[in-house]
Amino acid sequence: MTGRKLEKTAPVGQYRERNSTADRALDILGLFSESKLSVSGQEVATALGTARSTAYRYLQSLVGSGFLEEDPGGGFRLGLRILELARLARRGYGLSEIALPVMRNLCAEVGETVLLTRRAAGAAICVERCEAEHPVRISYERGSVLPANAGASALALLAGLPEQECRELLEGQRLQRFTARTVTDVNVLMNRLREIRQDGYCVSRGELDADILGIAVPVQGSSGGAVAALSIAALEHRVPDRRLEEVITAVRRAAELISDQLAVTGD
Repeated sequence: MTGRKLEKTAPVGQYRERNSTADRALDILGLFSESKLSVSGQEVATALGTARSTAYRYLQSLVGSGFLEEDPGGGFRLGLRILELARLARRGYGLSEIALPVMRNLCAEVGETVLLTRRAAGAAICVERCEAEHPVRISYERGSVLPANAGASALALLAGLPEQECRELLEGQRLQRFTARTVTDVNVLMNRLREIRQDGYCVSRGELDADILGIAVPVQGSSGGAVAALSIAALEHRVPDRRLEEVITAVRRAAELISDQLAVTGD
């Protein structure tokens, strides 16, 4: 009874007040995005609703801890400490160390960019990539979020879920159309997912980005469920129909190798 009273009467705002500096630091880091790689002191002050001098104190604290650094072009950019944390986050999944050597071999074998993605709520996120050396660059970076209804990786991951869960996930979000080939009809997508489960792989043609072909295969964890998807992303003309089966076979073989190694390590 006493315990409940203490819990009930404790000042709710006190905890957040004690951590307001941490909150502001997270707000500043949240300003960075794919289209904003550098922020100015004034932008930070405006976003936080503080004076520029206060904003600069927060910024200098983040610089001192290595989370930010001064951008030679002006303003502030993410620092090396962020890169280190990103590396540790990927290692924490226990997947990257196993997958990367296989991905490099697959990239060399097929001559195309190789991606490793994991499911994140209603989408897929790229956690590793090995880029092929071509004049035209495939721009799926680490950390890129891919929608649930478009692209081989996302569909291959989605197909690993129970059918009812797939439907609820698709019906619970607004499905975007990215190209003329993007599928936004839930019933059509459900039929597609059944085919992917049966085939064991997914082929996507220009559904997320025009002219990009994707081939994805689920990576199985030690418990048997899909923990990731291994895929290649290539300009569609580089993988004509006569070469398609060869590349599918290579991706499937690589995904099976990663799955086998995960089974041994228990990840």
